[in-house]
Amino acid sequence: MRFLRVSVLLCSGTRPAAETAPVVVSCPVLRLSPTRVLGLAGLLCLSAASAAAHGLERVTLRNGFSIDCARHEPAGDQVRVYLDAAGSSYQDLPAASIAAIERLPDPPPVAATPAAAQPPVGNSSVRDLLARAGAQHNIDVELLASVVKAESGGHPDAVSRAGARGLMQLMPATAHALGVKDVAQPDQNIAGGAAYLDGLLKRYKNDLSLALAAYNAGPGAVDRYHGVPPFRETRAYVARVENEFIRRKHAGGGKF
Repeated sequence: MRFLRVSVLLCSGTRPAAETAPVVVSCPVLRLSPTRVLGLAGLLCLSAASAAAHGLERVTLRNGFSIDCARHEPAGDQVRVYLDAAGSSYQDLPAASIAAIERLPDPPPVAATPAAAQPPVGNSSVRDLLARAGAQHNIDVELLASVVKAESGGHPDAVSRAGARGLMQLMPATAHALGVKDVAQPDQNIAGGAAYLDGLLKRYKNDLSLALAAYNAGPGAVDRYHGVPPFRETRAYVARVENEFIRRKHAGGGKF
């Protein structure tokens, strides 16, 4: 029986990680299926209302630090901030140490715009390609679908400002290293993106948050900071993909 280590990343700040209070909670969790899954406690027990009702909240402390959390609730003379949507990880803070609590808007989508006015690839055809790549690399199809939605919204001709291309937004050098000859072809792009994510999951011992951070910011940044880099875009990306994965697992899939 295999275990998957998950780092719940729902906290952020402007200071380097080494200067802030701990924002990453790691725990070993039982693998729930033959494919890789995000092992957040109670993943399939969350109600649809719970999944939709809780956006991120920012808890600003009087010492100048801030913590982004899933939700909060009073606990006597303390305030309990939940670091994940499932409520399995939390931190108790003295109420007097809190300056303000505000609801954050949903993170903006990753800047990737279609190069031409073409509609997204049909959901069923993309799902078939994702299922094939997922089976080959032992990755949950809903995780791959969540990455595609965050990266390109299902547009095969999406191009980011940094030059990443296709459904899974492969950089030219990465695509070349993976043997992808035409990143605009959905089958090649998904096959390359799945292989890249598979390599990152193996590199970080199935820590999904680290693998997603490396997919977004590069493994060099993850290694340099010994964890998820303190970049707002990367932290928002990790949270967005993980939350979408939870939603898809609960709903049994979904469209881009």
